[in-house]
Amino acid sequence: MKTQLKFTPKKVLSALGYVTILMVVSVMFNPVYGQANKTSSPEISQKERTIKGVIKNEEGPLESASITLKGSNVGTTTNSKGEFVFPKALKTDDVLLITFLGYDTVEVKIKDDTTFINQMMSEDLIEFVGALNTNKPYKSKRPN
Repeated sequence: MKTQLKFTPKKVLSALGYVTILMVVSVMFNPVYGQANKTSSPEISQKERTIKGVIKNEEGPLESASITLKGSNVGTTTNSKGEFVFPKALKTDDVLLITFLGYDTVEVKIKDDTTFINQMMSEDLIEFVGALNTNKPYKSKRPN
């Protein structure tokens, strides 16, 4: 048994309308991304490079020292051996901030030939201004 399908102009226009609406909605709710202008010239690839390094103090490597790019929130921390690999390719004249609690903050400027940083951290001198006031006796709020 063969059955024939009959298309009326009203059904065709209705189906075409649904397809059009579906296409418009799918285009409206999809994000649109622009293409980045990537230049593959050798001059740019020579200026940007991955930086590795070791952070240590007098006793040995410092674990969990923070290394951040100055002026941004891009950074990393050192592993148990004090080693790190910076996650972003850096250019000449970028500045890395190396911080660790109880130690002075160190700024390292990236030069043309910098690919590895071997940084020794020095302890931060913390001084208290004045002595604690111990002349006041402890007063209990509890009734006797």
